[in-house]
Amino acid sequence: MKYIISAGGTGGHIYPALAIIEEIKKNDPKADILYIGTHNRMEATLIPKRKIKYEALKIYGLSKTNIIRDFKNVFLIFKAMNKCRKIFSDFKPDIVIGAGGYVTYPVIKVATSLKIKTIIHEQNSIPGKTNKALSKKVDKVLTSFRDSEKYFETKNIIYTGNPCADKAKNIKPAKKENFGLSKNKKLVLFTSGSLGSETVNKRCLEYLKNAGTKNYEILYVSGTLFYEEMIKNNTFPKNVKIVPFIDNLTSVMKITDLFITRAGASTISEIIALNIPAIFIPSPYVANNHQYYNAKSLVDKKCGKIIEEKDLTTKNLNSEIDAMLNDTDKLKRIKNNLKKEEINNSSTKIYKVIQELIKR
Repeated sequence: MKYIISAGGTGGHIYPALAIIEEIKKNDPKADILYIGTHNRMEATLIPKRKIKYEALKIYGLSKTNIIRDFKNVFLIFKAMNKCRKIFSDFKPDIVIGAGGYVTYPVIKVATSLKIKTIIHEQNSIPGKTNKALSKKVDKVLTSFRDSEKYFETKNIIYTGNPCADKAKNIKPAKKENFGLSKNKKLVLFTSGSLGSETVNKRCLEYLKNAGTKNYEILYVSGTLFYEEMIKNNTFPKNVKIVPFIDNLTSVMKITDLFITRAGASTISEIIALNIPAIFIPSPYVANNHQYYNAKSLVDKKCGKIIEEKDLTTKNLNSEIDAMLNDTDKLKRIKNNLKKEEINNSSTKIYKVIQELIKR
């Protein structure tokens, strides 16, 4: 079988696409897979490194302020659609799968016009503009959140969950001693995205410098861009470890008692899969404020707490962290509530939908 998969821009789209590719290869080792992404975002280097066939489209997201760039981009979208027609003509896919990002628009648009079977997978609780626009034409819409269905104007929706959750369950837990941590103390893990956040770092600094009296340990991921700035001229207590980056963050999540994090779609899916109590600091800089709504969908079900970035202070951090870590019953309730949100075998469910469509 021949598969085209398209996703781009951020790990929240790319890693679910990769999880789908892994599931296809597991079930169909002879599968012929082609990935279509942008020419200049992370997938342009990440995908070819994994020896997956890659085609790049020169396309940019629409801007709310740069009208001139938007006019140019309309031209690029039509150019990208023409390139997709040539790719489809040469490759002859049995199905085309979009996993989010603006690059998927011309890919799925052309596929539907050519009557090729199509699927889109939405990772966020509130769909992006691209998936909302495409949903009316595709054969199936797959969602990571139960709440997402109401935002689509189609009945061809299946709640599959996020395939990243399956991978999280199978990863081996990290060893605390590799980070200079004690085996016997509770661990609070802080991250603010793969690149880190200067704003979050600055707002957490006072809390970290004064956390020496806490009966737990803190592993704080600053982001590579901000690590030197953060440790320069600052002294931290022994129970606080600052690192620039963790290559396999999921393995550390498995030894974490409380996770302080952004609320990207893949992170949310892993939190649910691993039943990790979390305090979310949603990024306010993403489209449609979708991280806030990702987090809210869990918090509304008593699966964690939100501190908005604008409200992030030492006082708030101290209050929320202590309220969770010092209340064993509360932690148990949160874990049980997360357990209720689990959906197992997302990758298998997605693969089944793909095969059913191909066989129609």
